[in-house]
Amino acid sequence: MSFLVLVAVVCLFWFFLLPLRWQTRQLAGPDPALRKAAAAARRRKWEPAARLLAETGEDWERRALYSDVLGRVAARNGDGWLLAWEAARPYDPDAAVVRARTRIAYAWRLRGKLGASATSRAKFARFHQALWDSRDDLVRAARLNPADPTPHVAEVWMAMGLSYPNRDMHLLWREITERAPHHFDAHLSALQYWCAKWHGSKQIARDFAEKAADDAPEGSLLAALPLIAWFENSDMAPPAASFGSPRVRAMVDAALVDIAAAPDDHARLPYVRHLVGYVLVHQGRYREAVVQFRHVDGHLNGLPWRYYPEPFDALRYRALRTRAARRSLFEKREKPEKRRR
Repeated sequence: MSFLVLVAVVCLFWFFLLPLRWQTRQLAGPDPALRKAAAAARRRKWEPAARLLAETGEDWERRALYSDVLGRVAARNGDGWLLAWEAARPYDPDAAVVRARTRIAYAWRLRGKLGASATSRAKFARFHQALWDSRDDLVRAARLNPADPTPHVAEVWMAMGLSYPNRDMHLLWREITERAPHHFDAHLSALQYWCAKWHGSKQIARDFAEKAADDAPEGSLLAALPLIAWFENSDMAPPAASFGSPRVRAMVDAALVDIAAAPDDHARLPYVRHLVGYVLVHQGRYREAVVQFRHVDGHLNGLPWRYYPEPFDALRYRALRTRAARRSLFEKREKPEKRRR
């Protein structure tokens, strides 16, 4: 019996827990500066967050990511540090955009993660009211920094929650694309709105993603949007046979080209690596998957893991990552002639 227990423990470590690394659910990939600022905010210190946002300048992707993460920290752990920041710098557009993000994040926390059928009317009422209450903060953030698309990107999540009519979403989208036509986070958010589970359909979501990819320059990461739409349209559970289809393989290959062309410091590069790595494993392309996981290991805020409840998100990530690592050792390399064909 003791021998069987020992074998079970060895198997557990071999397939799920090695190499050991702490998994964080707040980020998609390593970002020491953001992690330190978020940790300082939890300790009620606002200055690191203020410096971080100021340094983003007109890197709208990074500004969107940082304000979102910091807003979630305030919504989850308390906004005392943000109140102190606002008191010290009442007209700071950086504090204003974090406040707007905080209000949106707080509203979605009120709603919870359950489906509509499992969410009470009272909870929906609180959720909708909180979203309405965030409108003034969004308007103020946009007014203090008119060139910044971030408040408008945040409003997409209000559009989803308050069921904006499609025509209003189109108007909001124009505000975003006039400022940043190839903004990955904006497209990622809008894709959610156009999905069948919100206010669109599978076809609308697919068309939106494909048009964005066709119009975008290499390195914007928008070539990965059709792959994300495919995953969302499959209700986060793609049939096993679909991974190896020519269409999905082409989408993965396009995403890999975009990943290679993107700047190493693109704020959303880790997010894309998660889903691409996940699909590569299911396609039997283990060495390529290991490359993606190596860049994001220790982080879980990406597809598909973010849709799994704790602790299954970490367990499933570790299982797939370890599967890729083990099988990559035995994967046959393609012959040069086959790669050129």
